[in-house]
Amino acid sequence: MVRSAESTRKLARKTIAGTARIRSATLSFRRGRWQVSFSVEIALPARALPPATTGTSAAVGDCGVVVGVDAGVKHLAVLSNGEMIENPTHARKHAKQLRSLGRRASRRVGPDRRTGQQPSRRWLRTQEQIRAVRIRIANSRRDHLHKLTTRPVRDFDTVVVEDLNVAGMTRSGGAYKRGLNRALQDAAFAEIRRQLTYKCEWAGTGLQVADRWYPSSKTWSNCQVVKAKLPLKVRVFTCDACGFRADRDHNAALNLAALAAVDGGASSASCGRDVKDARQKPTIRPAARWADGIAAGTPLSGERDRGNPDTHAECTKQHSA
Repeated sequence: MVRSAESTRKLARKTIAGTARIRSATLSFRRGRWQVSFSVEIALPARALPPATTGTSAAVGDCGVVVGVDAGVKHLAVLSNGEMIENPTHARKHAKQLRSLGRRASRRVGPDRRTGQQPSRRWLRTQEQIRAVRIRIANSRRDHLHKLTTRPVRDFDTVVVEDLNVAGMTRSGGAYKRGLNRALQDAAFAEIRRQLTYKCEWAGTGLQVADRWYPSSKTWSNCQVVKAKLPLKVRVFTCDACGFRADRDHNAALNLAALAAVDGGASSASCGRDVKDARQKPTIRPAARWADGIAAGTPLSGERDRGNPDTHAECTKQHSA
């Protein structure tokens, strides 16, 4: 039996009920912690549509319920249904603590390759504190991004995102640009795109990627009038033709959602509703006899294996391994 920091009761219940089967387990040592990753074969439950699909919510077309996701710095993600997800700025919250620890480490005796000097225990202790803060930042960012990307994949049939040039956006140039670079790196746009890609493939949700040069922020979603220039500091979009005002990011998300009906409404590659419904069919093989006991963290029942000596010997071998 292995004691885990995170609860495995949900996995144990599904394995005992026969709705899931553990295929393999991989142990790894990352960021100072031992982690185990289970590969599980499980039947996905039937997906329910959002409670409201009219009005200002997500668009409904040939691809089912469509949502546009506009990524940003002030709001990490703005959905076309009007939902705005704030940017938690994990690195910015711990920047003061990292600067303090960095100054403390500079006052300690560190290693020197030229003279062969060994680091002091105080320097090593400070480096461990710096590493712990960075691990906390990375874990918090990963947890928040997973929760952010799971919701649109689970609740909608098609997700439309932008093809952002993150490398070009983070090029240094001035003090303001350096501050923007840190904010862009903290937001992790590339990680959001990566998680949406493989999660949409898993769940059968359609994923459309808008062209990099598509003016989603400069185009008014109502009358399709395109502005010549729209600086980043302008957070409210004002149409020059009709004078209507709207939030800049929400307007961009509405334009992204409209691309699903224009570019790929009938395409099987971009429309995920049929694929998603097809993947809900359970294709679970019967679980191994010893899997339920190992997954639940409890010893195998003696009454069940008493009449079968071969099974009892095999289970004993698995436990000893």
